Amino acid sequence: MSVQINRRHFTVFEYEQMVKTGLLTEQDQVELIEGEVLEMSPIGSRHAACVDRLVKLVAGSGIMSSAILRVQSPIRLNDFSEPQPDMTLLRPRADFYAAQHPLPADVLLVVEVADTSADYDRRIKVPLYARAGIPEVWLIDLTGESVEVYAQPQGGEYQTTQQVGRGSTVNAHSLAQLTVGVDDVLG
Repeated sequence: MSVQINRRHFTVFEYEQMVKTGLLTEQDQVELIEGEVLEMSPIGSRHAACVDRLVKLVAGSGIMSSAILRVQSPIRLNDFSEPQPDMTLLRPRADFYAAQHPLPADVLLVVEVADTSADYDRRIKVPLYARAGIPEVWLIDLTGESVEVYAQPQGGEYQTTQQVGRGSTVNAHSLAQLTVGVDDVLG
């Protein structure tokens, strides 16, 4: 006899209510992906150092007048997904998105740093960002020592993909003035 297991999918509203009521706290390392509350991998020192280096590089690039830089903060992709990318560059807004989390139309670039989660990010998160129309995603693979660039979403898939290794630079498609060296990002 087979048993069918039904999953209960949550909306972003229900997920945010879990936080408001204390069922989930700021200390819970979770994000909402396609209706499921998923535990995120712990942030190790190598991962944190990469994010810190990237923030310093981006902040020093001169784009801060044309973008808002957010680190490990939610973006609302749809009614069932609210991931927390490692870094997001957003369209400028006077209230700095105080009224609500950014939506896909607000996002210029998403960066995910992967120490142990590269396969998950490639299979789950990158396609999720493509379906939401996020214009560009960088996946920094610490183990593979590379940056994967995904751009030009169309029909739920990125039309342009590129893998850049040490000794090379990454040029943002969505922010022409943003160029970073892979060695500088990886350390």
